[in-house]
Amino acid sequence: MKKVSLILALVMMLTSVFSNMAQAQERKKWSPQAKGAVIGGLGGAAAGAIIHKRNRAVGGVVGGVAGAGVGYAIGKHTDNKRKEAARVAAANRAAANRAAEARAERAALARRVDAAERKADLAAQAQKQQQQQYPVMANGFAANTPMMLTAANGPVAAGYLPNESYGDRTKPYSTSEVRRKSW
Repeated sequence: MKKVSLILALVMMLTSVFSNMAQAQERKKWSPQAKGAVIGGLGGAAAGAIIHKRNRAVGGVVGGVAGAGVGYAIGKHTDNKRKEAARVAAANRAAANRAAEARAERAALARRVDAAERKADLAAQAQKQQQQQYPVMANGFAANTPMMLTAANGPVAAGYLPNESYGDRTKPYSTSEVRRKSW
């Protein structure tokens, strides 16, 4: 009975020492592995001392070592699960951010396409109104208007003047100068 009370006093003393150390180190938190090793070691030491009746000290040491090892393994497993959950959450956040950027990009593209379509519709309406207002004659020019360069005017729209003598090398354009050799 004396030995049991001595072991229990030792366990109580170690518990109070470790709890004081934990309070003193509030700035630096313990890792899950360290917590598991301490808790497993204390529990294993108490269980080993109680189970081994002939030599309680040896039972406490063996139980403490075994408990510390098991506690460390459990703490490591817990820490790995926490890190994996954090990694998965970060990957999910990154995927959600990429999806949001893609949605925003598609929306911006749709807005640009809509604006371009509206602009093309307005240009087509303006051209239609102009054609209704100034009918195009057979020579490609509108009647009673100054020369307007539109797509309806044929080659004038491309920036070219009509040349009735196309293909005849002896006749230049009416607006161009014929350059002669000076020697």
